[in-house]
Amino acid sequence: MDETNRERFARAAREESPDTTLLCLLMAAEADPGPDGDGGDAAARAELDRLCGLVEPPAAPRTPRRWAEALAGALGARAGLHGTPGDYRRLESSLLPEVLRRRRGLPILLSVVWLEVGRRVGAPVYGVALPGHFVVGVGDPAGEHVLADPFDGGRVMTDEDVRLLVAGATGAAEPSAAMLAPAEPLEIVLRVLNNVRAWAAARPERSDVHLWAVDLSLLLPRHPARLRYERAQLLVQRGEFVAGARALTEYAELVAAMEPSAAETVRRQARAARAMLN
Repeated sequence: MDETNRERFARAAREESPDTTLLCLLMAAEADPGPDGDGGDAAARAELDRLCGLVEPPAAPRTPRRWAEALAGALGARAGLHGTPGDYRRLESSLLPEVLRRRRGLPILLSVVWLEVGRRVGAPVYGVALPGHFVVGVGDPAGEHVLADPFDGGRVMTDEDVRLLVAGATGAAEPSAAMLAPAEPLEIVLRVLNNVRAWAAARPERSDVHLWAVDLSLLLPRHPARLRYERAQLLVQRGEFVAGARALTEYAELVAAMEPSAAETVRRQARAARAMLN
């Protein structure tokens, strides 16, 4: 029997070294399977192959800055990958095949493209989940490295750029070591799904998108337990009262030992959801 898209996603998320690009493509297939049922997987992979061909590896010595400039020249200048404020208002900006097609997207999706292309051409790249703005590190995270901003066409960031970004998002005077550490693949995927959830939460008419984003998040080996409560509320919102009440009850049992008063509140919500059937 062929695997469903969600079964493939769950299996890929549990690999020893999860493939961020594959998981983002499976996410896109959940959003829109397309006529071939692959969510644009084949076209996206062909475009990634093409982008790799645009990269001219730097001459020796291949320093982090030279690698970053080579990637920016190929992906930013020649391919035109970048972002604009308006991209935050579009679901397509979180879907990898659409980002590759439009050459526009959120910082984290543009960074996924950089990471995939960089990995294929031998560049020492890694993701950096700065507060509110994902970027790409090039070089040795513990040694010589630079940070590049794919949202700005791959501009190499100065230390002051990073400080200003962090200060604007958190108020901290300096970025912490944790902020600058390489992001794990599943951390990247969950952050992409969080962006989709945030987009859909602002648009109640798109509860279908909100629900699949929560469902995929719950398939990750590590996820916030409160997502189960969010899913239950969505089911009730969508008129699936029996399933929603059941999910609320299950969540109440999950938190009862630690938060008995919260559990009782959720049980009341479950009873109210069942009452809507009368």
